[in-house]
Amino acid sequence: MANKKKVIVTGFEPFGEHAVNSSWVAVQELERLGLGEAVDLHVCEVPVEYQAVQGLLPSLWKEHQPQLVVHVGVSGLATTVTLEQCGHNKGYKRLDNCSFCPASQCCMDSGPDCIHSVLDMETVCKRVNESGLRVALSVSKDAGRYLCDYTYYTSLYLGQGHSAFIHVPPLGKPYSSQDLGRALQAAIQEMLKLLELDPKHNEHCNHKHHHQHDYV
Repeated sequence: MANKKKVIVTGFEPFGEHAVNSSWVAVQELERLGLGEAVDLHVCEVPVEYQAVQGLLPSLWKEHQPQLVVHVGVSGLATTVTLEQCGHNKGYKRLDNCSFCPASQCCMDSGPDCIHSVLDMETVCKRVNESGLRVALSVSKDAGRYLCDYTYYTSLYLGQGHSAFIHVPPLGKPYSSQDLGRALQAAIQEMLKLLELDPKHNEHCNHKHHHQHDYV
């Protein structure tokens, strides 16, 4: 058990027009499929609330010490499964499910404007698209300045870039929950392969906490 890779995957609760949030549905489908014998998969549903995210994420990273944390969110604009390359610190003006937004409109007061994942999402995207999955993936550098982006930035900051964010379309537009689950599975398996190939990506997150500000 000790040798298993620990991966956390989160989805979001319903909000706004998304009475069913396809991100959490897709993550539950992924949990059924699993990520293979070598991976210990832990899933959780994240509230669409800035303060809840600030409370939840540090405990996820600290308690589980995962190799990778993948956050999944819904985008009403998405027509593909979209891999986000980076998270942004500023521009959070939109009110959350508690009608709250940060007074500073930013995530971390002293944090860099943008933090990139250590994973090359273009590579992940290309490999999954070439695998014959029949679900289209694309890459984005703008996670939308709402709870998705806020969560991603916080996780990238806490995890030294060992995080990923995947936007999924609403259910049936055009993909089923099964399609989305398979796409998450394929993408995360490719991410884990990339981490294995590059030793500097695979250093455990505890080693470098005092260097957090170096990750830009």
